[in-house]
Amino acid sequence: MKFSRSIVLAVALVFAWVTAGFAAHTVEQCDKRIESFNYLVDYSGSMMMKFPGMTETKMGVAKAVMQRVNDAAVPELGYQGGLYTFAPYGPIVNQGPWDRESMAAGIASLKENLAIFGRFTPMGNGIQAHNAVISQMTPRAAVILVSDGESNRGISPLDEVKAIYASNPNVCFHVISVASSPEGQATLDAIAALNACSVNVKAIDLLTSDAAVDKFVGDVFCRERIAVVEDVVVLRGVNFAFDSSALSPEAQGILNEAARIILQHPDMKVQLLGWTDSIGTDAYNMKLSQRRADAVKNYLIGQGVPAGQMIAIGKGKSFRYDNNTEEGRYMNRRTEIVFID
Repeated sequence: MKFSRSIVLAVALVFAWVTAGFAAHTVEQCDKRIESFNYLVDYSGSMMMKFPGMTETKMGVAKAVMQRVNDAAVPELGYQGGLYTFAPYGPIVNQGPWDRESMAAGIASLKENLAIFGRFTPMGNGIQAHNAVISQMTPRAAVILVSDGESNRGISPLDEVKAIYASNPNVCFHVISVASSPEGQATLDAIAALNACSVNVKAIDLLTSDAAVDKFVGDVFCRERIAVVEDVVVLRGVNFAFDSSALSPEAQGILNEAARIILQHPDMKVQLLGWTDSIGTDAYNMKLSQRRADAVKNYLIGQGVPAGQMIAIGKGKSFRYDNNTEEGRYMNRRTEIVFID
């Protein structure tokens, strides 16, 4: 059965559809992923060197990229925003209500041809100094680090980002790289690898591709949304431990969003399908799959979804994914939602 109209679901929660072919990236349909963001821009001497293969300096490329992101791509959704430099550290646009024109003026004011020699890069110290601003940012917050990755003075930038993550789980560091050396790129890659939330892009891609700019904005600023016209939705992340029907904190977070979507469609009935992997007897797994479907239903009831709008159905063993691998068995221990007119 197909929907009589499309339902828009938040991909940021890793919903997956049983049938393939629906994967549009549309910033115009943006839901806010973050509430606040800052650019933290490397202003050291190495950023005043020429970008490889171009007449512009790395700072000039960084400015052009930030302007491309700011000029048209960032949606008007009431973000808080700011622009700061390090080496030396200081504000260009103080954290506050983001305004496209004010941010554009701040980016334009950055110098592209300051002195090179004697202006080292204490990146870690700059990140540490910025933590005072990060602690005041509205959660969910993003720090967009724009740098060539050179760090030749002061404390470790990697250690400082780790420390900030440890004290503030509501912030995410993203990277725009203007690196001109393997060592600089390795430093930026290591920072991005600290958290799965991070987006790691090269400035040259954002400079030359509108699609790359749209993707960057979608990944950092938005919960990407996709119009779905198929009726079976796999709640990827609402998977169960072996022989268990307990919902993990991750699963509960996804079900919170599922409840919001179901409540937006009170005229549609919902089937909740529970599945197991292939280990164990058919009879036992049928009961286990029912307990899993019931667990999802009971949680959704607790989030305000009317019990009469849902029916929980245990489907028993699943063979959609490979039961010969641990990952495949985990994916088979899943829940699906079926919307019915």
